[in-house]
Amino acid sequence: MKTILVTGGAGFIGSAVVRYLVGKGVRVVNLDKLTYAGNLASLASIKDMPNHRFVRGDIADVPMILANLREENVEGIMHLAAESHVDRSIDGPGEFIETNVVGTFRLLSAALEYWRGLEGEARSCFRFHHISTDEVFGDLPFDSGIFTEDTPYAPSSPYSASKAASDHFVRAWHETYGLPVVLSNCSNNYGPYHFPEKLIPLTILNALEGKTLPVYGKGENVRDWLYVDDHAKALHLVLTTGKVGESYNVGGRNERTNLAVVETICDILDARVPLPDGKSRRELIDFVTDRPGHDRRYAIDATKLENELGWQAEENFETGLAKTVGWYLENEWWWEPIRSGSYSGERLGTKA
Repeated sequence: MKTILVTGGAGFIGSAVVRYLVGKGVRVVNLDKLTYAGNLASLASIKDMPNHRFVRGDIADVPMILANLREENVEGIMHLAAESHVDRSIDGPGEFIETNVVGTFRLLSAALEYWRGLEGEARSCFRFHHISTDEVFGDLPFDSGIFTEDTPYAPSSPYSASKAASDHFVRAWHETYGLPVVLSNCSNNYGPYHFPEKLIPLTILNALEGKTLPVYGKGENVRDWLYVDDHAKALHLVLTTGKVGESYNVGGRNERTNLAVVETICDILDARVPLPDGKSRRELIDFVTDRPGHDRRYAIDATKLENELGWQAEENFETGLAKTVGWYLENEWWWEPIRSGSYSGERLGTKA
């Protein structure tokens, strides 16, 4: 594909996808609303590349979406724009319904109208790739089970429920209208440019500054961790070689308890930048009241993606986490404005 529209391309996973595609010579139309988690600084390395065009806009703006699809002769859409933080969804579920459900519906409407206007090879090659999460499957027992593409949906939070709804709409647009879609569901991502409210970057920066490290409950909840650059490569593969109408799970085969993740980060930082008093950063861990509906365990079976499309993760958790910690140590310019409160998506957006 020569030209791809990426929604949410200034977010964490979205910006990784955009940087990867631009580096491969693909023309990217990067659409992002620039909400609190959308950051143009994450695109600094490609801002002057001729095959990258940033468009500030909302996926719910059907006329704008259609105009860009037609103007750029887009051959594929990678839909990553979403509200994604579980705690925020518990406090304010309305935004999640508007963005993840209504927004996806409107984007599908624009994609369908555009696709129906295509002819010949352009019509047969077009794809709509919807990127989702393993949280739509609910949770697993601590000691057994794994999510496959056939696992029934059982979302636990407003966030996962909104993503489950959007998955269903995408499948319905394929079954009812024939829109050529592919879907993917991923495990927890981590890596550079991760917004500091999430577990790994929050822990890195708090630990670096000698601040308290909050851990829900006893830290026993288990997640499967996927390095974001490995995910970006998988997503491009699904878009370009995945079978229409099929879904692919993307996981790192790196299950860790939340406590183990936090402790590993503490140990890496203690080795690289010891605290002035020489104490272990593990002493900063503070167990806090668990959140409502906290899923016990996620585990992704990526066998279908590996066997059918030939994807393999390049990073294991140890190498990926070491790279991630190193990146945050070396890139204070990116995260310090966010931590200090001086970051503003509105302000950065004026440069779009």
